[in-house]
Amino acid sequence: MGHARITLRTAAVGVVSAALIAGVAGLAPAAQAAPSVRFVDIPGDGGTVLKANVVTPAGDDGSRSYPLVVLPTSWGLPQVEYLAQAQKLADSGYVVLTYNVRGFWQSGGQIEVAGPPDVADASRVIDWALAHTPADPARIGMAGVSYGAGISLLAAAHDKRVRAVAALSGWADLIGSIYSGRTQHVQAGALLDGVGTVTGRESPEVRRIFDRFYASDLAAEQEMTDWGRERSAATYVDRLNRNGAAVMLAGAWGDSIFPVNQDADFYGRLTVPKRLELRPGDHATPEITGLFGLPNDVWTDTGRWFDHYLRGVDNGIDREQPVQLKPRTGGGYETYPDWKSLASDDRKFALAGSTTIHANVDSGADGGTVFLSSILDQVAQLPPMALIPLLPRRWAAVWQSERYTTPQRVRGTVTLHTTLTPTAESGTFIAYVYDVGPLGVGKLVTHAPYTWHGRAPGEPFGVDLDLFSTAYDVPAGHRLAVVADTVDPLYTEHNPSGAQLTFSSPQDDPSYVSVPVREQ
Repeated sequence: MGHARITLRTAAVGVVSAALIAGVAGLAPAAQAAPSVRFVDIPGDGGTVLKANVVTPAGDDGSRSYPLVVLPTSWGLPQVEYLAQAQKLADSGYVVLTYNVRGFWQSGGQIEVAGPPDVADASRVIDWALAHTPADPARIGMAGVSYGAGISLLAAAHDKRVRAVAALSGWADLIGSIYSGRTQHVQAGALLDGVGTVTGRESPEVRRIFDRFYASDLAAEQEMTDWGRERSAATYVDRLNRNGAAVMLAGAWGDSIFPVNQDADFYGRLTVPKRLELRPGDHATPEITGLFGLPNDVWTDTGRWFDHYLRGVDNGIDREQPVQLKPRTGGGYETYPDWKSLASDDRKFALAGSTTIHANVDSGADGGTVFLSSILDQVAQLPPMALIPLLPRRWAAVWQSERYTTPQRVRGTVTLHTTLTPTAESGTFIAYVYDVGPLGVGKLVTHAPYTWHGRAPGEPFGVDLDLFSTAYDVPAGHRLAVVADTVDPLYTEHNPSGAQLTFSSPQDDPSYVSVPVREQ
């Protein structure tokens, strides 16, 4: 079985490589020589062989140096992933080196999930490029999609030679991404695990972490948290700021693996030149057309970012408003000086009364399906939907605002505050906010899970929950609905059989949802 899997990987690499190289060649204008492409082996940390390719500007004669861009691959993809973009960068005067991260496809080693060996590999790749290509040691950048984005940020925090980073659909906080609200994002974890098993070789440590993640092993929670923090750029933000690399972050509102909240928090802590771009879509979908050489806003801005900070081009990107976003409900780009400027007002509506729901049954309010739901939202503005009047009140708590007479431009992070009384010491609920039209059809605006452990049954406690950040326009004549239930296929449920949850609003501590809204 192992030999068959290796053979399959090798054949797949060949097919994909041939297709992309043909595409790259086709992208070059007829009157212009194409950049040279070399496939090479690079010794990574501990001598682990990393499969890579080097793209050098056409006509290079060894008489000059060029800025270097290093591109680690995404989770489960081979080193030819970036060839189309590498050619475009080479056409602009860069040496580009893309490499397959350890543990995947034909590279050696085992999957470490951006652990110390992966960070050390990035530095070894830079060493190799400086020794074997006409790369300028004073002008080095790193970029990548997803896994490559996370590794690029970590490398910039650990290697002062990296002067610019473009992290596309990556993570800054691994725990905040797949364990937010102390809840396992089980569909996201299973997807990563499955792809890693098929295309790579997980280390024993990674296998143990996945197994404990699925098992909800509280005894291992601190170990898993420490493991995740070591692999999070947010842990090293002070070091990143000291090193001074210019950082561009780009993501999707509906990213079902790395929700944008953790990017926004990380962005706010950066003191280096920085930029944050958010668009409709799911994990890595805003960047994907650019991997085939098609016009793509994310990759265009990545090129501009490197042109300014590595080549010194005065293209104005440093003078633009650094927060750029495109709402999920249509319209052009909006620009802001910082994250807090997205909303001009926080509008609260009360979650009045006392409501008890039963656990263990899916009410019909859900966050959707990994990839599929947010892709539909991206291409057709069709987010997950629910018939709010028909949600069974035995399993779902529902509150609704008044109808709005003017459009509500929701921008940023919706927050929920409530008092919860459970019948068990551990449990989970998921909070949803829907845009509800006149017929009662609710379109999902945002949601987030929340899990607790070690609470005294029957004792109330306060809950403050940040839902996933968004940009969504609620039409005039619609209202917002807040729904809470206990089961969602995206997440692991921690409610024991027969558990009940009571949401209340004490007079001295009323419950509410706060919605950040930008004025017209």
